Amino acid sequence: MLHIDHGSPGVVTIGGRLDAAQSPVADAFLSGVQGTVALDCRTLEYVSSAGLGVLLKTQKRLMASGGKLRLVAVSPHVVELLSYAGFDQIFEIEPAR
Repeated sequence: MLHIDHGSPGVVTIGGRLDAAQSPVADAFLSGVQGTVALDCRTLEYVSSAGLGVLLKTQKRLMASGGKLRLVAVSPHVVELLSYAGFDQIFEIEPAR
């Protein structure tokens, strides 16, 4: 199950599984964010190709208006997945400590 919500100003928290079944929920939520947004991924367990598509779509939209999506507190497993997909060249990724 996916959970996504606003955290502190400029932060969105996301957790659970960002898969094909949940990507429309994430897409709808992220379509409302503006500027530079830190996506707190500390409880994000899994991202499918559909989830990667949502992140990429959001990044492109934000960058077109001078913002960006930063992925923070990302687990080693998800960092590996993002790197394998080449997303480390598209996103600023801050691994979990």
